[in-house]
Amino acid sequence: MARPRKPLLNRERIVEAAGVLVDREGLEAVSTRRLAAALGVSGPSLYNHFRTKDEILEAVADAVSARVDLSMFGADDPRDWRTALRDWAHSYRGALADHPNIVPVLARGPGRRPSGLRVADAVFGAMTAAGWPPAQATRIGALMRYFILGSAVGSFARGFVDDEAAYDPADYPHLGQAHLLAERQREVDEGAFDAGLTALLDGLALQYEALGLSRGEALA
Repeated sequence: MARPRKPLLNRERIVEAAGVLVDREGLEAVSTRRLAAALGVSGPSLYNHFRTKDEILEAVADAVSARVDLSMFGADDPRDWRTALRDWAHSYRGALADHPNIVPVLARGPGRRPSGLRVADAVFGAMTAAGWPPAQATRIGALMRYFILGSAVGSFARGFVDDEAAYDPADYPHLGQAHLLAERQREVDEGAFDAGLTALLDGLALQYEALGLSRGEALA
């Protein structure tokens, strides 16, 4: 019997299958049995590529991190630090919005994940290149992660039900329009992210100017 041209199993196929399970059913859906069935292989063969389920989830998380655009932090990119952070934040949030179930794994930090570490390295490098002191650059990277990951944990708008009767004005005098939020989820959630990001960057700009640096200084 001729050998197959491509291996029946590799890390990429496992990560892709695990990512589909996570997206559809959540982290708990990932198991050796489920993955083996989805891939058409025996369960033990997975251990030739990953030792544990946690390693698989870490790889799925890193695959999501790899989708985040880092081009704005390049030495040849003309964007200043504020614009770069804004564009990166939108790219990062977009990647998480497509794969919200993996956010708890990403929230642990980059650990040893190559793509996650590249993100952290790019942000820190760009901030220090723009003149931020290293300690403050570290804080900026942290607060941006807190903000972006927090925005991806859940939807504010979806937290309200599409039922006007649920918000009796006698009990909730200021929630008369809350039942309309669910149908306006994207508008509400994206608007909130933009408002928060602008406020955050405005605050950082004030700190930047207080350090005697030029707000328009390019990353290079």
